[in-house]
Amino acid sequence: MAEREKLIELKDLQITFGSGKKKFVAVDHVNFDIYKGETFSLVGESGSGKTTIGRAICRINPTSGGDIFFKGQKINGKISKELDREVIRKVQMIFQDPMASLNERAKVEYIVAEGLLNHHLYKDQDDLHEKVMNALHEVGLLPEFASRFPHEFSGGQRQRIGIARALVMEPEFIVADEPISALDVSIRAQVLNLLNSMKKSRGLTYLFIAHDLSVVRFISDRIAVISKGRIVELAEAEELFLHPLHPYTKALLSAVPIPDPGLEKKKKLLVYDPSCHDYSVDKPVWEEIANGHFVYGNQKELEGYRKEYQSQL
Repeated sequence: MAEREKLIELKDLQITFGSGKKKFVAVDHVNFDIYKGETFSLVGESGSGKTTIGRAICRINPTSGGDIFFKGQKINGKISKELDREVIRKVQMIFQDPMASLNERAKVEYIVAEGLLNHHLYKDQDDLHEKVMNALHEVGLLPEFASRFPHEFSGGQRQRIGIARALVMEPEFIVADEPISALDVSIRAQVLNLLNSMKKSRGLTYLFIAHDLSVVRFISDRIAVISKGRIVELAEAEELFLHPLHPYTKALLSAVPIPDPGLEKKKKLLVYDPSCHDYSVDKPVWEEIANGHFVYGNQKELEGYRKEYQSQL
């Protein structure tokens, strides 16, 4: 297998908020790579640090330790003006709340065109207008929507405006921060299908942030599970569903609803208790249990995970 091109690399990333006694470690020594053309999902409960990582890659959140690389260049901390402009263009974010992330006082045409205006990525007014119309068309919105305000749209349409705003910059990498959690179930599939078709037609790479494992199963190439700022398990999508090893991953999977009422009734919910780990002497490490399947645990736990994995094969 040929070596795949790494688009994003995170090395020992640490993000803290506050200082002194109020210091809070939101992201603690996170390491992973995202390959060109893949959808990499980051899954965890609210407050686990997943959005913080996404915002750090987009240079919204400052980092307190470690490195973030984009196409081999370090993009966190102080960087040159040219590189900063390139990152703003090539790395875009689709925000979670389509209501809060759109300027209520601006018309849709201006909202979508703002990035192009700031970076002068158009020849003349006609070219700018055409680029905005193409972006709206691509996300399934009508041209007449350009002259309206965000409050005139439904949640799903607003989210499409947010996607158009990201796509118009012709990015290579998109951080999709729970782009469907605020939407109705019927609209969710449409938005996911839209993101998937964009990936194929434009050769995009995604970091898809979610708290619901059932959503990411069908769109992800690889999934990382994060708990309290640490990644506890990482594997290919199907592999993670077939062989979950870390107790936190199992608890998340047990919360996924089953569409069969009979099976749903018999289902046993697992509750994750962090006190099941004893890291006082035997310190935890990040280790590869099987090909591409990484788990965080101490030597005793890793031994157990290996045995469990072998017994499932």
